[in-house]
Amino acid sequence: MNQRDGGIRLAIIDNAVFPEIYKPVEHWSRGLSVPWEAFVARDHRFPDPARFTHVILTGSESSILEPAGWVAEEAEVVAEAVRRGLAVLGSCWGHQLLAQALAGPGRVGRCPRPEIGWISLRLTASSELLGEAGEEPATFSVHFDEVKDPGPEFEVLASSGLCAVQAMRLKGRPVWGLQCHPEVDIPTGRKFLRDLVESGFKGREALLEALASRPRDSGLIRKIVPAFLAALPGRP
Repeated sequence: MNQRDGGIRLAIIDNAVFPEIYKPVEHWSRGLSVPWEAFVARDHRFPDPARFTHVILTGSESSILEPAGWVAEEAEVVAEAVRRGLAVLGSCWGHQLLAQALAGPGRVGRCPRPEIGWISLRLTASSELLGEAGEEPATFSVHFDEVKDPGPEFEVLASSGLCAVQAMRLKGRPVWGLQCHPEVDIPTGRKFLRDLVESGFKGREALLEALASRPRDSGLIRKIVPAFLAALPGRP
């Protein structure tokens, strides 16, 4: 550690199931200028929270409603990280895991309609991560499940036309969940959608519809990463 990175030690938990298609560590690390270490969940590799100050929980092609064998282990790591006061950021599947791990079971359900492609968020509360209430930034999304009720422990920060809980924060703690994928830029998003179609992934019609739509990206990742890394562990 040195003065330049402010003593930040970042762990990225990679929840990808098919790494030849989905490369979340690559996507998140593009915007990082601090030390980081990746841990592959499907290999049952997880960080020791005592060694880190910040943790990113990536998305996954799996469903949290049909949990893989490593999910309970990751939930315990997340709960311990929060107990220790680490700054934690979950995206998509990672956002859903936060709700399950910290607020209890039954927080996640199927989407009435998958939310795939480039969407507009509606910021319902001001936050350092996303911006001012009332703003409507555009970003990328692929999800078939969603947080239905994060519980009173969380404050909802954003919604969208199809998803009521697009972003949330654990009250009084540096812990955030984002249903969207702000780390996925337009070229990456288009390639990801094409690869999902070619692999025979579920939701083919919705994937093709997203590919045919006009991509929109407000560059939220450039606000999210610095704000997250500036969060001091143990403080709101």
